[in-house]
Amino acid sequence: MSERSQPRPWWVGVVSGMASYIDAAAIMSFGIAIVIHQAVLGLDAAQVGAASAILTVGIAIGALVGGKLGDRFGRRPVFTITMIVVVLGSALLVVGGSFGLIVAGAALVGLGTGADLPVSLSTISEAANDTNRGRIVAFSNVLWLAGVVSGILIGTVVGNLGELGAQILFIHVGGVAFIVLLLRLTIPESAVWLAARRARQAGEASVRAERTTVRELLRAPYLAPLLGLAVFYALVNLGYNTFGQFGPYLLVNAAGTDVSTASALSLASVPVGLIGILWFMKIVDKPRRFVYFTVGAVLSVVGLLIPAVFGFSVATYLVAVILLIGGGTFAGEAIMKVWTQEQFPTLLRTTAQGTVIAVARFVAAAGAAVTPMIVEAGASVLFLLLAIVSGIGLLVAWLVFRTRDRRNEFLGESRPDELVATPGS
Repeated sequence: MSERSQPRPWWVGVVSGMASYIDAAAIMSFGIAIVIHQAVLGLDAAQVGAASAILTVGIAIGALVGGKLGDRFGRRPVFTITMIVVVLGSALLVVGGSFGLIVAGAALVGLGTGADLPVSLSTISEAANDTNRGRIVAFSNVLWLAGVVSGILIGTVVGNLGELGAQILFIHVGGVAFIVLLLRLTIPESAVWLAARRARQAGEASVRAERTTVRELLRAPYLAPLLGLAVFYALVNLGYNTFGQFGPYLLVNAAGTDVSTASALSLASVPVGLIGILWFMKIVDKPRRFVYFTVGAVLSVVGLLIPAVFGFSVATYLVAVILLIGGGTFAGEAIMKVWTQEQFPTLLRTTAQGTVIAVARFVAAAGAAVTPMIVEAGASVLFLLLAIVSGIGLLVAWLVFRTRDRRNEFLGESRPDELVATPGS
């Protein structure tokens, strides 16, 4: 593909970052829609868990495959195809009136969304520079929050409309994906990826040219951050995924609310999340961001402990989600995205990002498959388990990144005369 003039970094950040919007909107919409299907189609707890797990497994497989394809064939071809897959999956969920069609649609939406996430994030980071990269990557979490809000607002309005409500939720997801597909046609291939590919083809002795195979991720200096990020995000994401996919389910089945009320209650976290991510964008490119990570980690664990200690109710749900979202803006997905972009070289970047996302979503899928059954045993038990595993993930990240937080592969790749470092560097 010929290299074209590069668009403004913030335009790339918005259009590519819409992957996070679609990811959040799809998860929130599916969480609301599956409660509707539970009533309309008579789904049992095992079917609810299985359908939710299929969506998450699709995201995991998509991230793994999309990450590798993005490093091999470029960012642009992958993030174009992914939106087509999301549109097709959403269409199945709109027309579907059976458990089989729900599963098929969820699988396609998951595959498309998952494959898009690592590629779009690398596109964003490679269009930016060292003064704004963290902010633009973190802005994808503003779009993620917008996706959450859109899903909740639509769910609040249509949640009691039965099957029509479920259809409207995914008309929104598919429609946005189609618009994003058209907008992405304005974005050329990443100049950084093109330069790395040329360097590799020319046999250049540099980090970006020679560190291109997956086995490089399995040795120093990349193994520790890869494992740290995978464990951190996989365990912490269980809490976020539970609120996203099962927030309405918990409120309806464990707290006795209706679907529309459950959707409306989820909006309580939005102001906290928005303030938090805007604050994070101000500090993410500065040295003190690790202090914020530590504070956010403590808040996240405390939030998950609230329903475990005081019992699950609307009140404890609200306190938990506010603390989790508030802490998670500094010690959750946003910092994971930034660390992943900075810790790995260009021709391994989306592979690493895809691996981290895939591990997290496979773990989340396993959690989703059993969450409805755990809720039947007691919602407090669920939150105690989430607090324990999230605490472990946050501790792993703290141990790994307290000395690696400021490592940045972009700085090394910006020096064309820099030779490949030794494996132990």
